[in-house]
Amino acid sequence: MEEETVPHAVTAGNVQYHGCAPVKHLVILAPNWLGDAVMALPAIADVRRASPEVAIDVAARASIAPLFKLAAGPGAVIALGSDRLAWRDPGKDLRDRGFDAALLLPNSFHAAFTVWRARIPERWGYRTDWRGPLLTRAVGAPKGVHQGAYYQHLVEALGFARGPLEPRLDVPPHARRAGAHMLTAQGWDPRAPLVALAPGAASGGAKRWPAKSFAEVATALAKDGAGIVLVGSRADRPAGAALVAALADLVRPINLIGRTDLPTLAGVLVNCRALVSNDSGAMHFGAALGVSVTAVFGPTDERATRPLGTAEPVVLTHPVWCRPCMLPECPIDHRCMRRVKVEAVLGAVRRTL
Repeated sequence: MEEETVPHAVTAGNVQYHGCAPVKHLVILAPNWLGDAVMALPAIADVRRASPEVAIDVAARASIAPLFKLAAGPGAVIALGSDRLAWRDPGKDLRDRGFDAALLLPNSFHAAFTVWRARIPERWGYRTDWRGPLLTRAVGAPKGVHQGAYYQHLVEALGFARGPLEPRLDVPPHARRAGAHMLTAQGWDPRAPLVALAPGAASGGAKRWPAKSFAEVATALAKDGAGIVLVGSRADRPAGAALVAALADLVRPINLIGRTDLPTLAGVLVNCRALVSNDSGAMHFGAALGVSVTAVFGPTDERATRPLGTAEPVVLTHPVWCRPCMLPECPIDHRCMRRVKVEAVLGAVRRTL
């Protein structure tokens, strides 16, 4: 089935979509994971830019919702599922808010079921996961594009002009102060350049560069006079512990893994000269903040999920026949990650110090 293109025109303070009643209040359902949510920011910016007279809110998982308070644009941010009983009524958080339309960036049936249960008249999204009957505008999904462009393709097919593929976040002064205070309270000397290491990655261990390699980078940078801070979510604590163990007291990094919310993490990262990361949410978050990112990719495809940002990121891979396999755990010897050289990562980071 061919993709459906829905033109739009601005009329009398509303947006009139072809075949739809005028839209005054739109809700955008955000992706469920931090990295995907960051990559969706350009598409959300496209919608805002094309619809200045429309009230546009963003609905996201409670853990991701603070991200959208750092993104430019007015409108409410709705934390989905914050009520412990919300799972019994998926549309509860969105019902009775006066939404005329919902734009679904997640591909799941559950996302479409949620806005259908919320009784939102217009429901737009990709025709995926057997959810077409729940959508009023269903668009065919493209293949072989970057995930950020994937989201932009959807909104362009719905009639919104495509802008730059460049997510941007703005860190408010209070978050900057909170991040700097947390760092100095842990012993960081602001006169020393600071490098963040994000050793974790979701969905299995195959995406993680070895702890020993991260430790070698940390040791070399500390000898150069740089401070080292470890960042990540609570789920990344085992990866952080493995890195600290590999350091064997040669370096004592500031370990903030699992100790920051998103605004405070943003305040920490904007104080960093560089971030070394696997393919992870932290990688995308740092890049959108303008931090110089060096990313190590192994089983995942950098053509689809490379970091996007104003500071040109460095993506390092090792060519082996089996990558990108997309497997959560390596069934052989993890050569795609083990063979990415410490010297290559150090060279990229040192250029930013």
